[in-house]
Amino acid sequence: MKKLLASTVFAAGLYGFAGAAYADCGSISIAEMNWASAGVAANVDKIILEEGYGCTVELVTGDTMPTFTSMNEKAQPDMAPEFWVNAVRTPLDAAVKEGRLIEAAEILADGAVEGWWIPKFLADAHPDIKTVEQALQHPELFPAPEDPSKAAVTNCPSGWNCQVSTANLYKALGAKDKGFDLVDTGSAAGLDGSIANAFEKKTGWLGYYWAPTAILGKYEMVKLSFDVPHDKANWDACTAVPDCADPKVNSYPTSQAFTVVTKAFADKAGVAMDYIKARKWTNATVNGILAWQTDNQGTNADAAKHFLETQPDVWTKWVSPEIAEKVKASL
Repeated sequence: MKKLLASTVFAAGLYGFAGAAYADCGSISIAEMNWASAGVAANVDKIILEEGYGCTVELVTGDTMPTFTSMNEKAQPDMAPEFWVNAVRTPLDAAVKEGRLIEAAEILADGAVEGWWIPKFLADAHPDIKTVEQALQHPELFPAPEDPSKAAVTNCPSGWNCQVSTANLYKALGAKDKGFDLVDTGSAAGLDGSIANAFEKKTGWLGYYWAPTAILGKYEMVKLSFDVPHDKANWDACTAVPDCADPKVNSYPTSQAFTVVTKAFADKAGVAMDYIKARKWTNATVNGILAWQTDNQGTNADAAKHFLETQPDVWTKWVSPEIAEKVKASL
């Protein structure tokens, strides 16, 4: 009887220890950034951390600079799931070195992608077009929306950083002399609509876009090469500078997005940090989720649940089988 009691107490102790390990993370505040991919990521984290690890999660509105400043100076919020580190590379490096913040997983496994794209149906029909320069040799394939007798390079709306880089690359490539107008789409909706219209009419389209985005999840596009390596020094000094006098052809950088957590949170999170260090997905995965969200007018929470329900082959690799079963049971 004593042996039975002892083993029962021992087992109970182990169970209590395991429960404590999951409960250690306690209350967590997560930045729900104000762009789609980051908002969905925050909601995926909320579900997995609450249902799998027993945490209590509060989502707080976030944006790059305010969130970084608050995490660095006040250790709040605890986590930013999709943090674009290039914008704060130097101060972030200092915060990591000084022990205030920690970079966990690179959440976008293949980085964020920017560039000039053409529809896949056009690329398939013209396999000789693989670079921007080769596309510019065929103005007849890319009719301007207002005047089909001219060709068009579609630019970002006014005020976006990409409007500057696209205008400078348009100039560097001599696109005007090759019969191309630079078309300002006026708004995010105008830019998206120009792609949707090209697919609806099966006409050519050439211009700037980026991933992960709903549009590239809904419409198959092919990114063209600028046929030169990215020159960061020239990019910073000219390509990204309004009205640069003598721009050179340059390639867009690949941006990195990491999950950033406070040191205080990492110290208390226990095994939940194993998930945060493992969690990453590809642009193709995120594009598909965002396309579903747009088509179904879903919230970030809706999109997160849809992802967990339909792509267990992706997310179950981030957690133990026990945690995966808990999350599945909650859906």
